[in-house]
Amino acid sequence: MSKVKLLNYTPDGERLIASAAKLCYSPVGVEEIDEGMTDENVSSFLNGLISMGHESPIEHISFTFAAEGVSRSLTHQLVRHRIASYSQQSQRYVKLEQFEYIIPPAIEESPTAKKLFIQAMEKDQEYYNQIAEELYNEYYKVMISEGISEKKAKRDANKKAIEDARYVFPNACETKIVFTMNARTLLHFFRLRTCNRAQWEIREMAIEMLRQVKEIYPTIFKSAGPSCITGPCPEGGMTCGKIDEVREKFKEI
Repeated sequence: MSKVKLLNYTPDGERLIASAAKLCYSPVGVEEIDEGMTDENVSSFLNGLISMGHESPIEHISFTFAAEGVSRSLTHQLVRHRIASYSQQSQRYVKLEQFEYIIPPAIEESPTAKKLFIQAMEKDQEYYNQIAEELYNEYYKVMISEGISEKKAKRDANKKAIEDARYVFPNACETKIVFTMNARTLLHFFRLRTCNRAQWEIREMAIEMLRQVKEIYPTIFKSAGPSCITGPCPEGGMTCGKIDEVREKFKEI
């Protein structure tokens, strides 16, 4: 089962955003602005800022998450959000003696499909092991013949072997990733990935991320979610047709 956790975030983020934004319209410096700001001022100013769509000051704060038990399919989608930083478990350096995998709900619910899926995963592991072993032996022999020390030959041959053997792993392969996004990028991420038309796995993760950041900074994320909760559905003829249901759902988050 996937797990996403908010590891860190910019402290006093809402106050920082309000101070940065006020600077744009103030003749005084940041310290004077900050001294004169109450919690009520911060909330009021942020509400006005967000309603105007003035989002650049929101970039001053960031959030770092760790996701485990997610598939490579999910992370392929995640890294398309380019204004972010990512650190993912490497299949080049980590040998997967027994890789974990994510079973999509539709496959989980179909006995025949699930049986075939698991068989495919088991074969992938079997082929990975065989390919890695074969490549390791070949690389090791060459390195030893070139006069490389046994210790170094073993280490380098293993790395080169799993580097190529990993190509047999499927999108279902479980991975771990740490990523950081600023608040503006995160709002954009939520607009796309909490939508009913988003792929199920990244949608579930995005909704859980939204729950966590909303607890920290409710004003910034009070209207966060798919685009349709604050306006018309942008999907046109591909809409899910459940706009009222979606709006009610995100009111509860």
